[in-house]
Amino acid sequence: MIQSFVDYDKPLDGVASITLNRPEALNAINMAMRDDLWAFAHAALIDPDVRVLVFRGQGARAFSAGADIAEFGTAPSLHESREARRQRDLWALLEELPIPTIAALHGFCFGAGIELPLYCDLRIAAENTRIGLPEVTLGYIPSAGGTQMMPRIAPPGVASGLILTGDPIDARQAQRWGIIHRVVEAEQLDETVFAVAERLAAADPGVVAALKRSIRRGLDLPMSAAIRQDAQTARRLTNRLSHR
Repeated sequence: MIQSFVDYDKPLDGVASITLNRPEALNAINMAMRDDLWAFAHAALIDPDVRVLVFRGQGARAFSAGADIAEFGTAPSLHESREARRQRDLWALLEELPIPTIAALHGFCFGAGIELPLYCDLRIAAENTRIGLPEVTLGYIPSAGGTQMMPRIAPPGVASGLILTGDPIDARQAQRWGIIHRVVEAEQLDETVFAVAERLAAADPGVVAALKRSIRRGLDLPMSAAIRQDAQTARRLTNRLSHR
């Protein structure tokens, strides 16, 4: 039997949950887990009953301490590695998901353990959360999107400081800089996250998908073009409502 390091369930109507489940390794993301994450995120994408996707980490100490450094230097050939990423590109899939995504953060969220949440629409964190991009201290870069996603979410100067120094920050500082949307007591994390998920799941999925698409595409457009894009989207949604 092949072991899965990810749990997938649907705890509420319209809500799916993906839980990183390697607590003994602080939920470090190895290649097998990355493939599982891609498979279950894709399952949520094609399931018409799933309107919101929540990411969580098992255990009390970490959402995820990052990529599994035990696998550094043990990957397949460069060609095989690139082909695997092309076929199961988790990060591109997360960026393109039309449903809202929420990361429930606690404990250590380092490296890939914060890069994955940066692709989510909302990040809700427990008080004990610690965030960092320590790759520079390992002679590496945050290649799962940290160098590009962090400056799009945090102020650019703040993002540069986090990336270049590798220094971690706590949940309250991350909230002040806009990296985290809400901070709650650890025992309230799941309740808060699923309450938000349930509210998002009640929204019109077509409108939510249009909102996500407008936000994502608008970031790469001049303001005038982005506004024209929104006007076209609004007309399309209005026409859809008038034909109901």
